[in-house]
Amino acid sequence: MQPLDRYFIERKYHDPEQPFNAFRRRAYHGIGYLEETGLDDAALQAGLEQLPLEGLPHSVARATALAYVMDNSRLYVNEHDYFVGLYGLDRLADPVTFKKWEKESKALRKPELVALDRDFNQSGAVIFWPDYDHVVPDWDALMALGIPGLRRRAAEYCRKHEQSGNMTAERRAFFESIDIQYAAIERLLVRFAETAEKLDFPKAKAIAKCMRNLSAGAPGDFYEALQLMYVYFIVSECIDSYQVRSLGSGLDRTLLPFYEKDLQSGRYTKEQLREFLEYFLLQWSAIGNYWGQPFYLGGTNMDGSTRYSDLSMEILEVYDGLEIYNPKIQLKLSQSTPRHVLQKAFRMVRRKNASLVFCCEPGMIKAIMGYGATYEEAVDFDIRGCYETGVRGDEVSTGAGQINAAKAVEYVFTRGFDRSISKQVGLDTGDVENITSFEVFYGAFLEQWGYLIEKSMEISMDAERYLAFVNPSAMYSATVERCLKKGEDGYGGGVGFNNSALQCCAFASAVDSLMAVKKLVFTENLLTLSQFAQVLEQNWEGYDALRRKVMALPDKYGCGQPETDKLAAKMSRFFIEKVSGVPNSRGGVHKGLLHSARAYIEQGKTTGALPDGRIAGTELSKNADPVAGMEKQGVTAMMASALAMYPAEYTEGFCLDLTVHPSAFAGDNGFAVFQGLLMAYLQRDGQAIQFNLFDKETLKDAQRNPEKYRSLQVRVCGWNVLWNDLTRQEQDAYILRSENLQ
Repeated sequence: MQPLDRYFIERKYHDPEQPFNAFRRRAYHGIGYLEETGLDDAALQAGLEQLPLEGLPHSVARATALAYVMDNSRLYVNEHDYFVGLYGLDRLADPVTFKKWEKESKALRKPELVALDRDFNQSGAVIFWPDYDHVVPDWDALMALGIPGLRRRAAEYCRKHEQSGNMTAERRAFFESIDIQYAAIERLLVRFAETAEKLDFPKAKAIAKCMRNLSAGAPGDFYEALQLMYVYFIVSECIDSYQVRSLGSGLDRTLLPFYEKDLQSGRYTKEQLREFLEYFLLQWSAIGNYWGQPFYLGGTNMDGSTRYSDLSMEILEVYDGLEIYNPKIQLKLSQSTPRHVLQKAFRMVRRKNASLVFCCEPGMIKAIMGYGATYEEAVDFDIRGCYETGVRGDEVSTGAGQINAAKAVEYVFTRGFDRSISKQVGLDTGDVENITSFEVFYGAFLEQWGYLIEKSMEISMDAERYLAFVNPSAMYSATVERCLKKGEDGYGGGVGFNNSALQCCAFASAVDSLMAVKKLVFTENLLTLSQFAQVLEQNWEGYDALRRKVMALPDKYGCGQPETDKLAAKMSRFFIEKVSGVPNSRGGVHKGLLHSARAYIEQGKTTGALPDGRIAGTELSKNADPVAGMEKQGVTAMMASALAMYPAEYTEGFCLDLTVHPSAFAGDNGFAVFQGLLMAYLQRDGQAIQFNLFDKETLKDAQRNPEKYRSLQVRVCGWNVLWNDLTRQEQDAYILRSENLQ
């Protein structure tokens, strides 16, 4: 890749030299867009407001608005880039459709649950959001049929419903919306082709031919497959409102037939294919999604052979050479994973904390079969988002709520009153002075936690009845053949597995807090529960000696301590039994997920002081990890604590972050240590595992001298960020994690 090309691609979506909010990455504009090809955002929004959408079925109105944006948005066809672009990426159709209907849906929901939804969100007890953020289309259908083929297939199913006599007004609107939206994508492809044909720089000819071919049929070569994947992503995520949470069903698996065909035919050389990959991967680095854009590699065939290929290594090599951390890569891991793949991944992790997560197939396959998938479906699973699993091409699994276990501890001390919003949010489990044993205290905690879990399911089931009402998914649904057979939206029950995932958050914070209560109050009789409540109300102010004692207790989750791990396993089983398999409102079930995303930060802001010594407002524990700074017995103990919870029972996903001193992976023996950790985790049905290699002196120096560490990466949760992009408080937490590393 020419340096000048990279310069322009990095400015395609926003100016990297200007302030940028990665949470609002769609709200910016870059350079290189052709003004004569379309309208700017203000003109597009004005036109959208004039569309005659009132009275149309929501799916048809939505498709009409999306088509207007595609037909009129300014285009990007640039001499420095093989990939095209659209100017208006900030979901411009949402104000006249999605946002309007979202307000209407609240009026249709149960008022008491809407109110509780608000209280839970404001207090940080549970975070809810309408989850359209974990979509994986059927990439096989997209690659085999292309945009025109998907449109024709939907039309054929429409005719079948007509002929069978079971066509309803809802089905008719469903199929009409697909036709409107896919016809608009075809027109968009033609617009790109026509624009490129008028330009005379070298890449214009390739772009024009690619777009002409895609407007007429399925992709015929590697470049066209990449371009289709990119266009689908841009339209789905930035014009429509569905995040595409995997590029391909295994990027290597999806692209391999094109790759091999192009090499065998001599259409492209390996160097040319590698160049296409460079330009492709750099798009997501330039977009700059905070959460990272995921794709996975590898897997295992039904006969036990590996799916890793030469292309898998090419993708890793290109990614490594670009020195980027977005997209983020999930590597499927099994006993058959080739040694050279692991060695490459190890070198990337050791050298720069590369944005890789290792997804262990045995545990994930068991998890997927745990909610009714066949073994064949489970073996071929998709990874969505950070490391959530799903049945490929036939599952919609939403995030139904992030449940703060630490709040349940807090509510035992406050009788369910939430001080952060001065309101009764939890249950009144009575005054703590009447609790006479740890068993009774633990029972009160389970009452509070169980209440949050049960109410979360009630709220999510109430809200999820309106997912397709608020945001019809014609573009996604058209890729899933079952949706077409049923004539139903993918978010309205059209897929085979219509599931909802509840996230268990702040788990270790709750475990350590319960153990602190047990030891200080009921074993050592150091203070009463009433006195402990006073300490927490005072946010540990004036109780420094007591706090140091609490922090020094050996009974911490993540230290391999039997009594603590036994409690953690009991708590984990409680959560799973409360959640997994419980029917939802879309014909599916609830699934458990031990994953925090950013909830450990956001919920921490409104969570009070905890018995484990945590100060109010600071971050909570994340994923299956120990509390920051409590990793006192090394990575083997951390892993033992996590694996005591039977990770495969978390049917949506389970992740452990290992914080490791670089010396552990150093030298000739480093790879053996790394491989040993992975295989030990895999053999005990662990699911996702990821690494941060830190030493405290480096991190402290990076905090003092940020200019020396511009490329230092940190694994946050399911994604990487640059060290210099973290807040001071977040940096301090990573330094704290590194304190006990040997």
